[in-house]
Amino acid sequence: MNTLFSSPAARERILELYFDKLEELNISYDTCTIETSFGDTHIIMTGDKTAPPLVLLHGANGCAPIAIEALPGLLKDFRVYAIDIIGQPNPSAEFRPDIHTPAYGQWLQEILSRMHITGVTLVGISFGGLVSWKTLAFDERRIARAFLIVPAGIVNGNPIQALWKVFLPMKRYMATRKTKYVHRFLGALFTREDPFALRFLSEVFLHFSMDFSPLPLISRKEAAQIKTPVYIAAAENDLMFPGKKLLRRAQKIFPSLRDTLLLPDSRHVPDEAGNEEIVKWISKNYGHPQEV
Repeated sequence: MNTLFSSPAARERILELYFDKLEELNISYDTCTIETSFGDTHIIMTGDKTAPPLVLLHGANGCAPIAIEALPGLLKDFRVYAIDIIGQPNPSAEFRPDIHTPAYGQWLQEILSRMHITGVTLVGISFGGLVSWKTLAFDERRIARAFLIVPAGIVNGNPIQALWKVFLPMKRYMATRKTKYVHRFLGALFTREDPFALRFLSEVFLHFSMDFSPLPLISRKEAAQIKTPVYIAAAENDLMFPGKKLLRRAQKIFPSLRDTLLLPDSRHVPDEAGNEEIVKWISKNYGHPQEV
């Protein structure tokens, strides 16, 4: 059986960190596993059970508890379905769909259909943003609105900077196991370094098969076909997907773009203040203004 983890013991260590983080959130939750054509998908269900549904998608090399921790304010106004994307270091299937096809969109639509969820507010963070627009392009009928947070697949940053500040520190850590290289990686992408990210990624870099293939960019034609209201938040100092560049292209290609947010002085992963701003922005655009 093919596996993305280096060994059963490595998988156990990474999932132990996953469940430690989930318990650390100190929230009431249920979990379920949904069978799809691409494999079983693990989902955390939390928030008000009587509230409107919100599907939350985490970033690359991440997991659902990380996404919940970033945007905890969503639990007040929504029934949150935090989905562990398949092919990532989490409990979902160790199968990675072809990113250059509509597969991720089909995968998510199968989940929504089998859970009988409609009128969804979709929130995708980074790679989860790419999965979100892939889903909208594939079949948007169950989605009422989509918030793409520092989304992948709309623009790319400077490849030389990404090589030196992100890829090489990662590779040096993998070769030497010196933690200073993980700190450099986090320093390039995180507005404020997160202790859990240090522990989690230190294991993931060594013991999980990451996907280094280039990410596809959404075409003007694909974006023009999306009718669902789209909202995009970007980070001004995002090395991977520069904020102003991202919003300029989004405004040109998405006819259904309703609102944008630019986080000043924020890197790709916002700090707590940036995440709070994102929650307020989502709530405002949904019609539930958060208290300041």
